[in-house]
Amino acid sequence: MEASAGAFSSVLLLAFGALVIAVLGAAQRLGLLSRLVHTVDTASIQHGGESVAAVLRAHGVRFLFTLVGGHISPLLVACEKLGIRVVDTRHEVTAVFAADAVARLTGTLGVAAVTAGPGLTNTVTAVKNAQIAQSPVLLLGGAAGTLLQNRGALQAIDQMSLFRPLCKFCASVQRVRDIVPTLRAAAAAAQSGTPGPVFVELPIDVLYPYFIVRKEVVPAMPPKGLMGRVVSWYLENHLANLFAGAWEPQPEGPLPLDIPQASAQQVQRCVEILSRAKRPLILLGSQALLPPIPADKLRAAVETLGVPCFLGGMARGLLGRNHPLHIRQNRSAALKKADVVLLAGIICDFRLSYGRVLSRSSKIIIVNRNRKDMLINSDIFWKPQEAVQGDVGSFMVKLVEGLEGQTWASDWAEELREADRQKEQTFREKALMPAAQHLNPVRVLQLVEETLPDNSILVVDGGDFVGTAAHLVQPRGPLRWLDPGAFGTLGVGAGFALGAKLCRPDAEVWCLFGDGAFGYSLIEFDTFVRHKIPVMALIGNDAGWTQISREQVPCLGSNVACGLAYTDYHKAAMGLGAQGLLLSRQNEDQVVKVLRDAQQQCRDGHPVVVNILIGRTDFRDGSIAV
Repeated sequence: MEASAGAFSSVLLLAFGALVIAVLGAAQRLGLLSRLVHTVDTASIQHGGESVAAVLRAHGVRFLFTLVGGHISPLLVACEKLGIRVVDTRHEVTAVFAADAVARLTGTLGVAAVTAGPGLTNTVTAVKNAQIAQSPVLLLGGAAGTLLQNRGALQAIDQMSLFRPLCKFCASVQRVRDIVPTLRAAAAAAQSGTPGPVFVELPIDVLYPYFIVRKEVVPAMPPKGLMGRVVSWYLENHLANLFAGAWEPQPEGPLPLDIPQASAQQVQRCVEILSRAKRPLILLGSQALLPPIPADKLRAAVETLGVPCFLGGMARGLLGRNHPLHIRQNRSAALKKADVVLLAGIICDFRLSYGRVLSRSSKIIIVNRNRKDMLINSDIFWKPQEAVQGDVGSFMVKLVEGLEGQTWASDWAEELREADRQKEQTFREKALMPAAQHLNPVRVLQLVEETLPDNSILVVDGGDFVGTAAHLVQPRGPLRWLDPGAFGTLGVGAGFALGAKLCRPDAEVWCLFGDGAFGYSLIEFDTFVRHKIPVMALIGNDAGWTQISREQVPCLGSNVACGLAYTDYHKAAMGLGAQGLLLSRQNEDQVVKVLRDAQQQCRDGHPVVVNILIGRTDFRDGSIAV
């Protein structure tokens, strides 16, 4: 009998325990426990947008790019009040491209905010471009209210699933008090490790003040009946959870960043490999310009090392114009001759023919923050002697310290420079050949190179014209060249120019556009005019998608879909309030004068479009289009 009573007591105790756990679980899910700790200030007129703005200001954000929408209005207004400049564009993709440019040029966070649904889907290309270019961009997206998720609300889609494959960090804020810690975590994730875009979804009811949200959530008339009272209690409880602890003080500043560093042993092994080299060669890519090493310190390291180098991506211009260590032409031939190649922030994708351009007899050192990228195609076409996962700039500085006093025979660098001179002589010869119609683009770009000022930033957006410019026009210093990167995205120009001019107001921003690419950016000259942002656009107008046509016609025998018109883009820009100039065969002897006129108009505060009618040359025959 006693055993039965004991068993019954145990069962009763277990049942009671299970009931308590179930009740506590329900209380937790309903937010009842958290409200024992956090209170709801029903009288406050503060709103979540103010929390967003406070975190951005604490992270040094100076610009917020946007296209307005009701879902995000509170954060735009709050940013304006805190002195963050809110710049609205005519397409959401431009806002993200502008944030990308800010991130690249400042080494800090670039921020864009767009409304829910189509506002966010319009940014997908720019976010993917930022991912591949490894730019730390924070995208803030509006969303339907927390109660209306998956209920058919206006512009409500599964935004998280859309952005998870594109972003390092994705989060949807469900309570006002979570805004601050979520944004701090997102900012740190964007800049740590391999930088990249992050996405934070902000439902409309976490951004607006309590009294407005209550008006929308809780019925004005008291409900009748049991079910009505239950629903009313549920809505009141949801509202309380949404705002519980909303305005409690929280740290807003940046979290520590996690930046990988090469080990001393790895650096020493690389020192030993390079010290034995006779024909060393360096390829420097965009990662080399990431913080924490400033550009001037990296430049000093490269100059001290004394190894000939090719510069790509954001590393273009690192050594200034016409530096004896900077080799610009015949990269494939140089790689075949080098006995040691250092790939510093460069990977073996299509740009290095997947690694096939490297010699099997060369010793390859590769340094990159991202291990997967670093080893791409190494199982097929090439093999690294030393693969170092770490910050590229920091590695270069340590490498130079380890090789102090090391010198290499000058004949190797002179051999490469002589090949450069020979190639550039062929460019000069091509510049003298008249095009069948209009202006020779090679000659035009040579004159651009001669006219370009030392304080310029080059933004390039196009195919054939920009590909030609990459051989002929040199950025004047580090962080003065902006191109889309490996994704090859057309349409970056206006956004990049917008971000660049805001970051560097004293610089002249020169945009080199193909006429096809310019179609994406034309409307943003309204943005430049409204916000008084003077930039200069040079359009290589050959009336076609020439980079595609160059291969399509001889291969498939048709120019279908490749033809455009010699459109009066300068007049279209004038219709938007900008200045417009035309260069054609009728004034080909005045190219420099027209460029100088455009410069002066920019200095007077006007955005300018120079429509340059060009013909076709064989300069880029055989270039990559797919």
